[in-house]
Amino acid sequence: MFTGIIESVGKVTSMQPTGGDIRLTIASDDLDFSDVKLGDSIASNGICLTVVEIGDKSYSVDVSRETIARTALEELKAGHIVNLEKAMLPTTRFGGHIVAGHVDGVGRVSKLQQDARSIYIEIEIPKELAHYTATKGSITVDGISLTTNLVRDNIVCLNIIPHTAKVTNIAKHWLVGSKVNIEVDIVARYLERLLNKSQTGSMNAPSPQSQITEDFLADNGFMK
Repeated sequence: MFTGIIESVGKVTSMQPTGGDIRLTIASDDLDFSDVKLGDSIASNGICLTVVEIGDKSYSVDVSRETIARTALEELKAGHIVNLEKAMLPTTRFGGHIVAGHVDGVGRVSKLQQDARSIYIEIEIPKELAHYTATKGSITVDGISLTTNLVRDNIVCLNIIPHTAKVTNIAKHWLVGSKVNIEVDIVARYLERLLNKSQTGSMNAPSPQSQITEDFLADNGFMK
């Protein structure tokens, strides 16, 4: 589990095809490797990946064809900068929101312009993910926990403050047309599941009538 607060950036040093999959190696001078061990999870551009090899200020992960197909990882090349976050600890300050590191789909930067000292960005996300987003809600883009300014159909509008642009790969790699990894708010997914269950009931046995309805969620600020 992660928070979406980027700890450092890293540089892709190699992407080695291995038996149909990819062995990805990322180096970082800034990431603290003192507590990293084999089997640990590191979110790399928002993708939860398992460390299989540790080098001198670097780590390697195996990336399956399923992950390649569902993410923007195929856009990466040696030299690309990626956002890094180690799995959260029980003592970690929770500065972002709950991030699983399981990418839901790939978005595309459709607009990018300077807005005073921040950067205004619009991202087109897959239409099937749009109903999980809300104005002033949370979304994870390339592993970064961001707050939406506005959601317009399947367009998510964001403002990136100078600090976030500086400590992530946004200023270095995001351009109009860039593909980015999208993870929607996990709370929205569970709410949808809960609503569907309350409407359809269990297939195996009768269940108590849920008190959580769409009207209840709207009245309490969970839906627009």
